[in-house]
Amino acid sequence: MRDLLRFKNPRSYNMTFGGKTVVFGGDFRRILPVIPKGTRQDIVRASISSSYLWKFYKVFRLTKNLLLRSVQSQIEGKEIEEFAKWIANIGDGTVGSQCDGESDITVSEHLLLKCDDDPIATIVDSTFPNFRLGIDDLSYLNDSAILAPTLYVVDSINQYMNDHNPAEGKTYFSCYSVCKSDSNIDMLADLHTPEFLNGLRCSGVPNHVLTLKVGSPVMLLRNIDHTLGLCNGTRLIVTRLADHVLEGKIMCGTNVGTRVLIPRMSLTPSDPRLSFKFQRKQFPLMLSYAITINKSQGQTLYKVGLLLKKPVFNHGQLYVAVSRVSSPRGLKILICGKNVSCLSTTKNVVYTEVFNNV
Repeated sequence: MRDLLRFKNPRSYNMTFGGKTVVFGGDFRRILPVIPKGTRQDIVRASISSSYLWKFYKVFRLTKNLLLRSVQSQIEGKEIEEFAKWIANIGDGTVGSQCDGESDITVSEHLLLKCDDDPIATIVDSTFPNFRLGIDDLSYLNDSAILAPTLYVVDSINQYMNDHNPAEGKTYFSCYSVCKSDSNIDMLADLHTPEFLNGLRCSGVPNHVLTLKVGSPVMLLRNIDHTLGLCNGTRLIVTRLADHVLEGKIMCGTNVGTRVLIPRMSLTPSDPRLSFKFQRKQFPLMLSYAITINKSQGQTLYKVGLLLKKPVFNHGQLYVAVSRVSSPRGLKILICGKNVSCLSTTKNVVYTEVFNNV
């Protein structure tokens, strides 16, 4: 046995991954690697299918959509089959007329929500019908969420729902520090006022003001403890609020129902648009009644409300949004423009060249 463990393949130096078998998993229909300020070519080039190692890979295709629930009847089976095909066609970019990676697609009427007044109120009432009833059982929050392409729309929905939550809340303010190496110029140092830093909103970093209430769903923005499933993207229900620590109950995964403590953390945004670096000490949480489409990757939900005040802008975003549901009856889409309250068409973005080597 020892001799076997000490065995070395003399040719391993010239073999891919030293001759080891490595398994990769993924879906090229989903959102591609994020390249700050990157062009379409940069994003496609960063994908693994563009790597010089790709010719050494053997591709296995999974053809069964495991997100869709088991068939209960022949009618439901046909419904699920058509829905799965529609999702796949959106991911492949074969729906609508393609024009340089973008196409306008028409959404079926049974998936559309009609809105005459307030789109946020409409999508909230559709996705969380029990919310306004004040029901104590919060299990309906576990598998429901509103999705939107931009953080601005997500924040607006979360603020709306938090304002309409009758439970008592607690407001937490962050503290910050600016990296000295990035603010050694007097002119820049003068710009880093408390008001300026407090108003910054960056992806992956909680806001300066965080108002939470018992029973509110939140999402972790940082990895804390992999063994407990406390990773970036984990959703929890707030169960207790204290001054320096929060208690929450995990909503999904193998540790569902486990109560955990969340501390304050010092977080540094990685937004390339910022010309300086700063740290914000705050609870690594954001309200998750609504989440961005990018953040929803990996989530499996029963009910999804997709609010498109603006169309998607990246490869795979629409595919990710419509494929989060485990049943075709759980998806509702509200499309509206600046001066139009209800539309039936929206934009899909697919970089078809990423499939060339697949």
